[in-house]
Amino acid sequence: MFGYRVPAPNEAMLISGGRRGQGGAPFRVVTGHGKFVLPVFRKVRFLTLAMCESEVAEKCVTRQGIVLTVRAVIAFKVGNDTESIVNAGQRFLSDQDQMSVLTGRIFAGHLRSIIGSMTVEEIITERQKLATEVLDTSKAEMAKIGLTVDSLQIQSIDDEGTGYIEAMSAPHKAAIQRQAQIAQAQAAQAAAEAEQESARRQAEYARETAVVQAQYSAEVDRVQAQAAQAGPLAEAHAQQEVLAAKTELAQRAADLRQQQLVAEVVKPAEAEAERIRVLALAEAERMKIQAEAAASHGRVALDQALIEQLPQIVKEAAKGLSGAHVNVLNGTDGLGEVAAGLVGQGLTILDSVRRNLGASESGSGKKLAGGSGEAIKVK
Repeated sequence: MFGYRVPAPNEAMLISGGRRGQGGAPFRVVTGHGKFVLPVFRKVRFLTLAMCESEVAEKCVTRQGIVLTVRAVIAFKVGNDTESIVNAGQRFLSDQDQMSVLTGRIFAGHLRSIIGSMTVEEIITERQKLATEVLDTSKAEMAKIGLTVDSLQIQSIDDEGTGYIEAMSAPHKAAIQRQAQIAQAQAAQAAAEAEQESARRQAEYARETAVVQAQYSAEVDRVQAQAAQAGPLAEAHAQQEVLAAKTELAQRAADLRQQQLVAEVVKPAEAEAERIRVLALAEAERMKIQAEAAASHGRVALDQALIEQLPQIVKEAAKGLSGAHVNVLNGTDGLGEVAAGLVGQGLTILDSVRRNLGASESGSGKKLAGGSGEAIKVK
Protein backbone atom coordinates (compact mmCIF):
# COMPACT_ATOMS: atom_id res chain seq x y z
CA MET A 1 0.00 0.00 0.00
CA PHE A 2 1.25 3.47 -0.79
CA GLY A 3 2.92 5.02 2.28
CA TYR A 4 2.82 1.83 4.43
CA ARG A 5 6.35 0.64 5.42
CA VAL A 6 7.43 -2.55 7.19
CA PRO A 7 10.96 -3.19 8.56
CA ALA A 8 12.76 -6.50 8.07
CA PRO A 9 13.00 -8.88 11.06
CA ASN A 10 16.65 -7.82 11.67
CA GLU A 11 16.03 -4.10 11.11
CA ALA A 12 14.73 -1.16 13.01
CA MET A 13 12.67 1.41 11.12
CA LEU A 14 13.45 5.00 12.10
CA ILE A 15 10.75 7.56 11.17
CA SER A 16 11.77 11.18 11.36
CA GLY A 17 9.46 14.17 10.98
CA GLY A 18 6.42 14.83 12.97
CA ARG A 19 6.45 14.24 16.67
CA ARG A 20 9.62 13.19 18.42
CA GLY A 21 10.43 9.75 19.62
CA GLN A 22 11.03 8.24 23.07
CA GLY A 23 13.19 10.28 25.36
CA GLY A 24 13.16 13.21 23.07
CA ALA A 25 14.81 11.34 20.25
CA PRO A 26 14.60 13.04 16.87
CA PHE A 27 12.87 9.97 15.35
CA ARG A 28 10.47 7.24 16.28
CA VAL A 29 11.62 3.59 16.39
CA VAL A 30 9.45 0.84 14.88
CA THR A 31 10.44 -2.88 15.04
CA GLY A 32 8.46 -6.02 14.32
CA HIS A 33 5.48 -4.37 12.59
CA GLY A 34 4.57 -1.91 9.84
CA LYS A 35 3.68 1.71 10.02
CA PHE A 36 1.83 4.10 7.73
CA VAL A 37 4.20 6.90 6.73
CA LEU A 38 3.01 10.07 5.05
CA PRO A 39 5.03 10.73 1.96
CA VAL A 40 6.99 13.96 1.80
CA PHE A 41 6.09 14.81 5.40
CA ARG A 42 7.86 11.86 6.97
CA LYS A 43 11.24 10.21 6.22
CA VAL A 44 12.08 6.58 6.88
CA ARG A 45 15.56 5.07 7.43
CA PHE A 46 16.48 1.49 8.44
CA LEU A 47 19.14 0.47 11.01
CA THR A 48 20.47 -3.09 10.94
CA LEU A 49 20.08 -5.21 14.06
CA ALA A 50 22.08 -8.12 12.57
CA MET A 51 25.27 -9.56 14.04
CA CYS A 52 28.44 -7.74 13.05
CA GLU A 53 32.08 -8.72 13.29
CA SER A 54 35.26 -6.80 13.97
CA GLU A 55 38.84 -8.06 13.86
CA VAL A 56 41.68 -6.65 15.97
CA ALA A 57 45.42 -7.15 15.43
CA GLU A 58 47.21 -5.04 18.04
CA LYS A 59 50.78 -4.90 19.31
CA CYS A 60 50.78 -4.88 23.07
CA VAL A 61 53.59 -4.61 25.62
CA THR A 62 53.38 -6.92 28.65
CA ARG A 63 54.34 -6.09 32.19
CA GLN A 64 57.72 -7.72 31.44
CA GLY A 65 58.31 -5.36 28.52
CA ILE A 66 57.86 -8.04 25.88
CA VAL A 67 56.02 -7.00 22.73
CA LEU A 68 53.18 -9.32 21.75
CA THR A 69 50.91 -9.17 18.73
CA VAL A 70 47.41 -10.14 19.78
CA ARG A 71 44.73 -11.02 17.27
CA ALA A 72 41.10 -11.12 18.36
CA VAL A 73 37.60 -11.26 16.89
CA ILE A 74 34.65 -9.38 18.39
CA ALA A 75 31.04 -10.30 17.65
CA PHE A 76 28.65 -7.44 18.39
CA LYS A 77 25.32 -5.91 17.34
CA VAL A 78 22.96 -3.01 18.04
CA GLY A 79 20.98 -3.60 21.20
CA ASN A 80 17.34 -4.62 20.88
CA ASP A 81 16.00 -1.99 23.28
CA THR A 82 14.81 1.38 21.99
CA GLU A 83 17.51 3.30 23.86
CA SER A 84 20.31 1.29 22.23
CA ILE A 85 18.67 1.69 18.80
CA VAL A 86 18.38 5.46 19.31
CA ASN A 87 22.05 5.70 20.45
CA ALA A 88 23.32 3.61 17.56
CA GLY A 89 21.05 5.37 15.06
CA GLN A 90 22.30 8.78 16.03
CA ARG A 91 25.94 7.64 15.64
CA PHE A 92 25.99 5.13 12.77
CA LEU A 93 22.78 5.60 10.72
CA SER A 94 24.57 7.51 7.96
CA ASP A 95 27.54 5.08 7.86
CA GLN A 96 26.76 1.78 9.55
CA ASP A 97 30.14 0.26 8.61
CA GLN A 98 31.70 2.58 11.14
CA MET A 99 30.33 0.35 13.89
CA SER A 100 32.95 -2.32 13.13
CA VAL A 101 35.79 0.20 12.89
CA LEU A 102 34.92 1.93 16.13
CA THR A 103 34.38 -1.36 17.95
CA GLY A 104 37.81 -2.61 16.85
CA ARG A 105 39.50 0.55 18.10
CA ILE A 106 37.72 0.40 21.42
CA PHE A 107 38.79 -3.24 21.99
CA ALA A 108 42.33 -2.57 20.81
CA GLY A 109 42.71 0.06 23.48
CA HIS A 110 41.34 -2.16 26.20
CA LEU A 111 43.61 -5.01 25.05
CA ARG A 112 46.70 -2.83 25.33
CA SER A 113 45.65 -1.68 28.75
CA ILE A 114 44.91 -5.12 30.20
CA ILE A 115 47.89 -6.91 28.58
CA GLY A 116 50.21 -4.25 29.99
CA SER A 117 49.22 -5.39 33.46
CA MET A 118 49.86 -9.11 32.78
CA THR A 119 52.88 -11.33 32.17
CA VAL A 120 53.39 -13.47 29.09
CA GLU A 121 52.80 -16.61 31.15
CA GLU A 122 49.47 -15.26 32.42
CA ILE A 123 48.39 -14.22 28.94
CA ILE A 124 49.29 -17.63 27.47
CA THR A 125 47.76 -19.72 30.22
CA GLU A 126 44.76 -17.51 31.02
CA ARG A 127 43.32 -16.41 27.70
CA GLN A 128 39.78 -16.65 28.93
CA LYS A 129 40.60 -14.39 31.85
CA LEU A 130 42.04 -11.84 29.41
CA ALA A 131 38.92 -11.95 27.21
CA THR A 132 36.62 -11.60 30.22
CA GLU A 133 38.48 -8.56 31.55
CA VAL A 134 38.41 -6.87 28.12
CA LEU A 135 34.69 -7.48 27.83
CA ASP A 136 34.00 -6.17 31.32
CA THR A 137 35.97 -2.99 30.80
CA SER A 138 34.46 -2.29 27.37
CA LYS A 139 30.87 -3.09 28.22
CA ALA A 140 29.93 0.34 29.53
CA GLU A 141 31.64 2.14 26.69
CA MET A 142 29.96 -0.06 24.07
CA ALA A 143 26.58 0.52 25.71
CA LYS A 144 26.95 4.26 25.29
CA ILE A 145 27.06 3.89 21.53
CA GLY A 146 24.16 1.41 21.53
CA LEU A 147 26.21 -1.77 20.90
CA THR A 148 26.34 -5.04 22.82
CA VAL A 149 29.16 -7.57 22.55
CA ASP A 150 28.19 -11.23 22.22
CA SER A 151 31.71 -12.70 22.33
CA LEU A 152 35.40 -11.94 22.24
CA GLN A 153 37.80 -14.59 21.01
CA ILE A 154 41.60 -14.31 21.30
CA GLN A 155 42.79 -15.96 18.11
CA SER A 156 46.58 -15.76 18.48
CA ILE A 157 49.39 -14.34 20.57
CA ASP A 158 52.75 -13.85 18.85
CA ASP A 159 56.04 -12.63 20.38
CA GLU A 160 57.28 -11.29 17.03
CA GLY A 161 60.24 -13.70 16.78
CA THR A 162 61.80 -12.95 20.19
CA GLY A 163 61.62 -16.63 21.08
CA TYR A 164 60.21 -15.98 24.52
CA ILE A 165 57.07 -18.04 24.04
CA GLU A 166 59.12 -20.78 22.38
CA ALA A 167 61.58 -20.83 25.29
CA MET A 168 58.72 -20.80 27.76
CA SER A 169 57.16 -23.77 26.06
CA ALA A 170 60.45 -25.69 25.77
CA PRO A 171 60.15 -27.51 29.16
CA HIS A 172 56.59 -28.38 28.40
CA LYS A 173 57.58 -29.55 24.96
CA ALA A 174 60.36 -31.67 26.46
CA ALA A 175 57.98 -33.12 29.01
CA ILE A 176 55.41 -33.75 26.33
CA GLN A 177 58.02 -35.32 24.08
CA ARG A 178 59.22 -37.46 26.97
CA GLN A 179 55.68 -38.52 27.73
CA ALA A 180 55.15 -39.12 24.06
CA GLN A 181 58.26 -41.29 23.89
CA ILE A 182 57.19 -43.18 27.01
CA ALA A 183 53.73 -43.60 25.61
CA GLN A 184 55.21 -44.71 22.31
CA ALA A 185 57.49 -47.21 24.06
CA GLN A 186 54.59 -48.49 26.12
CA ALA A 187 52.49 -48.70 23.01
CA ALA A 188 55.29 -50.58 21.22
CA GLN A 189 55.67 -52.93 24.19
CA ALA A 190 51.93 -53.45 24.36
CA ALA A 191 51.90 -54.05 20.62
CA ALA A 192 54.74 -56.58 20.93
CA GLU A 193 52.98 -58.32 23.81
CA ALA A 194 49.76 -58.32 21.89
CA GLU A 195 51.56 -59.71 18.86
CA GLN A 196 53.21 -62.42 20.98
CA GLU A 197 49.89 -63.23 22.62
CA SER A 198 48.26 -63.39 19.22
CA ALA A 199 51.03 -65.66 17.92
CA ARG A 200 50.69 -67.87 21.01
CA ARG A 201 46.95 -68.11 20.60
CA GLN A 202 47.33 -68.86 16.93
CA ALA A 203 49.83 -71.59 17.78
CA GLU A 204 47.49 -73.01 20.43
CA TYR A 205 44.60 -72.87 18.01
CA ALA A 206 46.70 -74.56 15.33
CA ARG A 207 47.77 -77.24 17.84
CA GLU A 208 44.21 -77.82 19.01
CA THR A 209 43.07 -77.93 15.41
CA ALA A 210 45.78 -80.45 14.55
CA VAL A 211 44.86 -82.59 17.58
CA VAL A 212 41.19 -82.53 16.67
CA GLN A 213 41.99 -83.35 13.05
CA ALA A 214 44.22 -86.21 14.17
CA GLN A 215 41.46 -87.50 16.44
CA TYR A 216 38.96 -87.26 13.62
CA SER A 217 41.39 -88.98 11.26
CA ALA A 218 42.06 -91.74 13.80
CA GLU A 219 38.33 -92.17 14.37
CA VAL A 220 37.69 -92.34 10.63
CA ASP A 221 40.54 -94.87 10.19
CA ARG A 222 39.18 -96.94 13.07
CA VAL A 223 35.68 -96.95 11.66
CA GLN A 224 36.99 -97.78 8.21
CA ALA A 225 39.12 -100.60 9.65
CA GLN A 226 36.11 -101.93 11.57
CA ALA A 227 34.03 -101.72 8.42
CA ALA A 228 36.75 -103.50 6.45
CA GLN A 229 37.04 -106.22 9.12
CA ALA A 230 33.30 -106.62 9.56
CA GLY A 231 32.98 -109.00 6.60
CA PRO A 232 35.91 -111.31 7.48
CA LEU A 233 34.97 -111.24 11.17
CA ALA A 234 31.41 -112.19 10.36
CA GLU A 235 32.65 -114.98 8.09
CA ALA A 236 35.09 -116.17 10.78
CA HIS A 237 32.33 -116.15 13.40
CA ALA A 238 30.10 -118.10 11.04
CA GLN A 239 32.88 -120.64 10.38
CA GLN A 240 33.55 -120.85 14.11
CA GLU A 241 29.88 -121.53 14.77
CA VAL A 242 29.89 -124.17 12.02
CA LEU A 243 33.00 -125.79 13.52
CA ALA A 244 31.44 -125.69 16.98
CA ALA A 245 28.28 -127.31 15.62
CA LYS A 246 30.34 -129.97 13.81
CA THR A 247 32.42 -130.56 16.95
CA GLU A 248 29.28 -130.96 19.04
CA LEU A 249 27.83 -133.31 16.44
CA ALA A 250 31.06 -135.34 16.39
CA GLN A 251 31.08 -135.43 20.21
CA ARG A 252 27.51 -136.69 20.22
CA ALA A 253 28.41 -139.28 17.58
CA ALA A 254 31.42 -140.38 19.67
CA ASP A 255 29.25 -140.61 22.81
CA LEU A 256 26.67 -142.65 20.92
CA ARG A 257 29.39 -144.90 19.49
CA GLN A 258 30.84 -145.34 22.96
CA GLN A 259 27.43 -146.33 24.29
CA GLN A 260 27.05 -148.76 21.39
CA LEU A 261 30.48 -150.27 22.10
CA VAL A 262 29.62 -150.63 25.76
CA ALA A 263 26.35 -152.30 24.88
CA GLU A 264 27.81 -154.50 22.15
CA VAL A 265 31.24 -155.40 23.52
CA VAL A 266 31.84 -154.45 27.14
CA LYS A 267 28.53 -155.55 28.61
CA PRO A 268 28.51 -158.95 26.82
CA ALA A 269 32.12 -159.47 27.87
CA GLU A 270 31.29 -158.64 31.46
CA ALA A 271 28.27 -160.99 31.32
CA GLU A 272 30.45 -163.77 29.85
CA ALA A 273 33.04 -163.26 32.54
CA GLU A 274 30.34 -163.43 35.20
CA ARG A 275 28.96 -166.60 33.65
CA ILE A 276 32.40 -168.21 33.66
CA ARG A 277 32.84 -167.20 37.29
CA VAL A 278 29.48 -168.77 38.17
CA LEU A 279 30.40 -171.94 36.32
CA ALA A 280 33.69 -172.05 38.15
CA LEU A 281 31.87 -171.67 41.45
CA ALA A 282 29.44 -174.40 40.40
CA GLU A 283 32.31 -176.66 39.42
CA ALA A 284 33.92 -176.11 42.74
CA GLU A 285 30.63 -176.89 44.48
CA ARG A 286 30.27 -179.99 42.33
CA MET A 287 33.63 -181.26 43.34
CA LYS A 288 32.74 -180.58 46.93
CA ILE A 289 29.47 -182.47 46.54
CA GLN A 290 31.24 -185.30 44.72
CA ALA A 291 33.71 -185.63 47.49
CA GLU A 292 30.96 -185.69 50.07
CA ALA A 293 28.96 -188.17 47.95
CA ALA A 294 31.98 -190.44 47.69
CA ALA A 295 32.05 -190.55 51.38
CA SER A 296 28.36 -191.47 51.66
CA HIS A 297 26.95 -195.05 51.49
CA GLY A 298 24.11 -194.57 49.02
CA ARG A 299 23.11 -192.90 45.67
CA VAL A 300 19.97 -191.57 47.11
CA ALA A 301 21.85 -189.53 49.61
CA LEU A 302 23.96 -188.09 46.76
CA ASP A 303 20.94 -187.12 44.65
CA GLN A 304 19.31 -185.66 47.67
CA ALA A 305 22.41 -183.57 48.31
CA LEU A 306 22.44 -182.37 44.69
CA ILE A 307 18.80 -181.44 44.82
CA GLU A 308 19.32 -179.54 48.03
CA GLN A 309 22.35 -177.72 46.58
CA LEU A 310 20.63 -176.81 43.28
CA PRO A 311 18.89 -173.69 44.63
CA GLN A 312 22.16 -172.51 46.10
CA ILE A 313 23.87 -172.98 42.72
CA VAL A 314 21.16 -171.03 40.92
CA LYS A 315 21.33 -168.37 43.63
CA GLU A 316 25.08 -168.03 43.15
CA ALA A 317 24.59 -167.73 39.41
CA ALA A 318 21.97 -165.07 39.88
CA LYS A 319 24.18 -163.28 42.40
CA GLY A 320 26.97 -163.21 39.84
CA LEU A 321 24.69 -161.75 37.23
CA SER A 322 23.28 -159.17 39.60
CA GLY A 323 26.49 -157.10 39.39
CA ALA A 324 26.60 -157.24 35.59
CA HIS A 325 25.19 -154.40 33.48
CA VAL A 326 22.77 -156.20 31.16
CA ASN A 327 20.79 -154.18 28.62
CA VAL A 328 17.29 -155.62 28.22
CA LEU A 329 16.18 -154.57 24.77
CA ASN A 330 12.76 -156.35 24.44
CA GLY A 331 10.88 -155.59 27.68
CA THR A 332 9.13 -158.38 29.64
CA ASP A 333 10.05 -160.96 27.03
CA GLY A 334 13.68 -160.12 27.59
CA LEU A 335 13.28 -160.50 31.36
CA GLY A 336 11.70 -163.95 30.81
CA GLU A 337 14.58 -164.93 28.63
CA VAL A 338 17.08 -163.90 31.31
CA ALA A 339 15.21 -165.89 34.01
CA ALA A 340 14.94 -168.94 31.76
CA GLY A 341 18.63 -168.64 31.05
CA LEU A 342 19.42 -168.67 34.78
CA VAL A 343 17.31 -171.81 35.36
CA GLY A 344 18.82 -173.43 32.29
CA GLN A 345 22.30 -172.75 33.57
CA GLY A 346 21.36 -174.33 36.92
CA LEU A 347 20.04 -177.44 35.24
CA THR A 348 23.08 -177.63 32.99
CA ILE A 349 25.31 -177.46 36.05
CA LEU A 350 23.26 -180.18 37.74
CA ASP A 351 23.42 -182.36 34.62
CA SER A 352 27.17 -181.93 34.44
CA VAL A 353 27.55 -182.92 38.07
CA ARG A 354 25.47 -186.05 37.56
CA ARG A 355 27.45 -187.10 34.53
CA ASN A 356 30.68 -186.65 36.36
CA LEU A 357 29.32 -188.62 39.26
CA GLY A 358 28.19 -191.50 36.93
CA ALA A 359 31.65 -191.68 35.41
CA SER A 360 33.23 -192.22 38.82
CA GLU A 361 30.46 -194.38 40.33
CA SER A 362 32.49 -197.55 40.53
CA GLY A 363 35.31 -195.96 42.44
CA SER A 364 32.90 -194.21 44.68
CA GLY A 365 31.10 -197.50 45.50
CA LYS A 366 34.21 -199.01 46.72
CA LYS A 367 34.95 -196.01 48.82
CA LEU A 368 31.44 -195.96 50.17
CA ALA A 369 31.66 -199.64 51.04
CA GLY A 370 34.61 -199.02 53.21
CA GLY A 371 33.06 -195.92 54.85
CA SER A 372 31.41 -195.41 58.11
CA GLY A 373 27.91 -195.67 56.57
CA GLU A 374 26.73 -192.27 57.78
CA ALA A 375 24.49 -190.09 55.61
CA ILE A 376 26.00 -187.20 53.54
CA LYS A 377 25.70 -184.02 55.48
CA VAL A 378 25.31 -181.01 53.29
CA LYS A 379 26.23 -177.68 54.72
